[in-house]
Amino acid sequence: MIELFRGIKVDWLGKRKLFLVISGSIMLLGLVSLVVKGGFRYGVDFRGGTIVYVRFQQKPPLDQIRAELKDSQIQDFGTSGTDVMIEFQGAKEEADASAGREAITAALNKNFQGKFEILNAESIGPKVGADLRRQAVFATLYALGGILVYIAFRFEWIYGAAAVFAVFHDTLVTLGLFSLFNREINLTVIAALLTLVGYSVNDTIVVFDRVRENLKIRRRDDLETIMNDSINQTLSRTILTSGLTFLTVMALFIFGGEIINHFAFAMVIGIIIGTYSSIAIAAPLVLFYENFRGKAVAKPVVAARSAQPKVPRPAKVK
Repeated sequence: MIELFRGIKVDWLGKRKLFLVISGSIMLLGLVSLVVKGGFRYGVDFRGGTIVYVRFQQKPPLDQIRAELKDSQIQDFGTSGTDVMIEFQGAKEEADASAGREAITAALNKNFQGKFEILNAESIGPKVGADLRRQAVFATLYALGGILVYIAFRFEWIYGAAAVFAVFHDTLVTLGLFSLFNREINLTVIAALLTLVGYSVNDTIVVFDRVRENLKIRRRDDLETIMNDSINQTLSRTILTSGLTFLTVMALFIFGGEIINHFAFAMVIGIIIGTYSSIAIAAPLVLFYENFRGKAVAKPVVAARSAQPKVPRPAKVK
């Protein structure tokens, strides 16, 4: 394996209080944002409505379209500058969702008749949206439960609990940042969150696996030292894998267009937070639990030797 760092000695666990403050502050800001805004900004997938993709003959005046469609969100998509995505939010009942296309077409015909064409239209009723939202929550919880069982079986239950807590932390931070930046949550964002669950757990397992190996061969070292060394030993691998993935999703975020922008944003934030939590959340939780049980610090070598009974030397025979 390529090693970017050799002999690095960073006291990661010595900074665990700082990490706690950082994570707590971000989650608190996200919670305040949710309270102020009255909840998440859901996409049509979850709240119901109609999405219509329209192509104009020339670049359209978005402000004029917004004035005609006050209950809609309008934004550019693609690279041509003439394509517009319109999200109609006026669906109160199942029948209203399918009527969204007609409402949008009628509004556009007032000022742009014959100057546009409908590329595609997608309609989802509010009941279906509520079902999708509930299923997304269950899918995330099932994923967390499966991770807990797997890691508890492979290591110990505390390692599984720490990994699940770290993933739960990643999800809360990502959703909090979605609220802070007024980002929309739709099905593609849920797909990104489920992807990040597996990605974050993979990083955590790599660190825990190295901890387990070091515990077998360094029985006289304390747990905090072993965990710090294990994180440092896997740091090159973490930076290489996370860095390459980060560059990929950053390219999607910058150049991918509006359609996958929310998905790419979730991936960018999630990779950063997932890598961070493997070091700053999961490992400190295991250390805290073992310190609480009083098993984190082993007896030093000198103390172990001094505790052995002294055997008197035989007297020299003259």
